[in-house]
Amino acid sequence: MNSTNNKQNEVAVTVAADSAAGDERTAEGKLGSRAPGFIRKSSLLRLGWQVGVFVVGLAVVGAGIAMLVLPGPGWLVIFAGMAIWATEFVWAQIFLRWTRRKVTAAAQRALDPKVRRRNIVLTTAGLVPHQATFALGGLRR
Repeated sequence: MNSTNNKQNEVAVTVAADSAAGDERTAEGKLGSRAPGFIRKSSLLRLGWQVGVFVVGLAVVGAGIAMLVLPGPGWLVIFAGMAIWATEFVWAQIFLRWTRRKVTAAAQRALDPKVRRRNIVLTTAGLVPHQATFALGGLRR
């Protein structure tokens, strides 16, 4: 009888260890800091880490905002800065999850055959008058 209980305990320990390893693999599902363990243990190191992550994220987001009016991939850089913030701040993680859901939904809608057909028709209708203007030699006064 003890051997059966020992085997059940070993199975329970193995399952618990596997689920703990699975928790680390699904870090995307969890909210909170992804700082290394030794940083999380010290409040001074944790504060320094958070300040550093915030400053780096702010610099990247600021560069992205500048790229909205200057040449460059502005929105892509802004979202990269948000991803940097999301490694440490829950509010940024929530924002990125919301953004990811919205982008996925927009992509699904864009791939719908009816919507694609409508977009092609509207694009063609918008280009035809534009092309006709150029064919006539542009607007003359």
